[in-house]
Amino acid sequence: MGSRRGPLKSAVPSNVVSLVRRCSRTACGRPAVATLTYVYADSTAVLGPLATYAEPHCYDLCSEHSERLTAPRGWEVVRLATDTGPTRPSGDDLEALANAVREAARPQERQGNGTNGRGGDPMEIARRGHLRVLRSPDS
Repeated sequence: MGSRRGPLKSAVPSNVVSLVRRCSRTACGRPAVATLTYVYADSTAVLGPLATYAEPHCYDLCSEHSERLTAPRGWEVVRLATDTGPTRPSGDDLEALANAVREAARPQERQGNGTNGRGGDPMEIARRGHLRVLRSPDS
């Protein structure tokens, strides 16, 4: 009656799926370190750190291609600072983290008016990990 078709096959067989984003330049397989975006209204090419996720109208570039980037005649290239390696937490970051831990460890003060002292929020009835069960404001 009819033939059964098998699964679609890729033109390029691959058993490996890479989580590393690659350079957008043709035939370049190096890992991307920067993202290039064109701002056509301002005739500007912006090269900055690798974007959090791939955008359809942006181009990921490896270190070699990002260093050699040139823009069309009459265009300006804006190079934003790129991270050269993993950054270490600053003293302010560590202090903020310590303060957040201290705040979370404090016993919560309960008031008799049905709030937990945060400007009319419903009172917490129970807690499991980071989840809280709150009493309905109607009751």
